[in-house]
Amino acid sequence: MKIKELGHVVLYVTNLEKISYFYREILGFNQIAKKDAMAVFSTGRTHHELLLIEIGGNINSDKKIKPGLYHIGFKIGDKEEDLKNAIKELKKHKIIIIGGADHTVTKSIYIQDPDENELELYIDTTDKWKNNPDLIITPPKPLNLL
Repeated sequence: MKIKELGHVVLYVTNLEKISYFYREILGFNQIAKKDAMAVFSTGRTHHELLLIEIGGNINSDKKIKPGLYHIGFKIGDKEEDLKNAIKELKKHKIIIIGGADHTVTKSIYIQDPDENELELYIDTTDKWKNNPDLIITPPKPLNLL
């Protein structure tokens, strides 16, 4: 397996409007979609480089999910075979796959690094998001590869 590119970062945030404003208006990131408690940002290079998910609360909240990094997405290919090979390699190294999903625009597996940072290893499955950015925030479906 080989990482092809750093795909995206997903952050849990306390206030979607406030944090979206920061990334959009202060840093100049292009917001391409927003739905419910999610906002999607992309430079156009890929379907999303940044996804914000609102969890509410505040930074010092007692909630189980805290604001901050949810996961980092790494693109590992464009074919289902690339994902199948990654699954085999991870199992060979006794890396636990903690989840998987078909996100319409990608198919993904999730693992943790030794410090328990969550990583998404994914393949792109379509470029239809270019004409319909809402595809990026389509509810995930089960991954049929696990």
